[in-house]
Amino acid sequence: MSTEQQTWTIGALLDWTARFLAKKAVEFPRLDTEVLLAHALGCERIDLYGIRHGEIAPDDVREQFRDLIRRRLEGCPVAYLVGRKEFFSLKLEVTPAVLIPRPDTESLVLDCLQLAKGLAEPHVLDIGTGSGAIVIAVCKQHKGARGTAIDLSPDALAVAEHNAVKHGVAERIRFMQGDLFEPIPEGERFDFVLSNPPYIAHEEMDQLPAGVRDYEPHLALDGGPGGYAVFDRLIDQACRFLKPGGYLIVEIGAPQEEAARQRFGTYAEYELAKTIRDGSGHPRVLRARWRPC
Repeated sequence: MSTEQQTWTIGALLDWTARFLAKKAVEFPRLDTEVLLAHALGCERIDLYGIRHGEIAPDDVREQFRDLIRRRLEGCPVAYLVGRKEFFSLKLEVTPAVLIPRPDTESLVLDCLQLAKGLAEPHVLDIGTGSGAIVIAVCKQHKGARGTAIDLSPDALAVAEHNAVKHGVAERIRFMQGDLFEPIPEGERFDFVLSNPPYIAHEEMDQLPAGVRDYEPHLALDGGPGGYAVFDRLIDQACRFLKPGGYLIVEIGAPQEEAARQRFGTYAEYELAKTIRDGSGHPRVLRARWRPC
């Protein structure tokens, strides 16, 4: 992009920048280029190869694109640069106040939806909702579902509420600020308690990729010593908010499977199912049914 004499069509920008990012060892050079260039142009990615491919890139677009590429090379995640991330075929707004939704978490949503098929109005509680990805995806797919979304961060809740409005499910989701189950009135029970809690061991936070460690909220990442500080509180408290026969479905880190299952095993009333694996085959989700004696 520094050769000013070249005629910079959209196609030329695509090819040059993808090669440039590849040389800089960016993980997904072509994809990142497409997403950022489409954002600068205000179009869809498919248009880059269609009606706009031979178009001359305006100077203001090139300037904006240069800035996006610079920030990407500094480590800023693409989702924060463009302000959105797709999850369960939903385009969700994301800001640095929320964890970027990841495809692995879709395994949790799929499991909930499968179990909820026989319920006309499942009541779903999403602990640590962040962008609202989990509860919004469930309510979007199950037209009778009613959700409650809790987060400690008011900034995260604002993002989640915006996403719920955008996707037409805000009237069926209640948003509450607080720590885990703290805001829930005594006696209220749910069919499902869902959570993607912070599960990175505190002592391993420095080892995370820079794009995660330096940009995503540590409140949503740092799981304390061993990564179980929130997880342990979650499984201990959830039983007081589940209906008999209700489900606690929790995302875990792949290396945590054995220890996490052992923690569930200390509660006789939890009926633990087989570990659910993500699209890459890694242990990702634990599901336990509450069977009070």
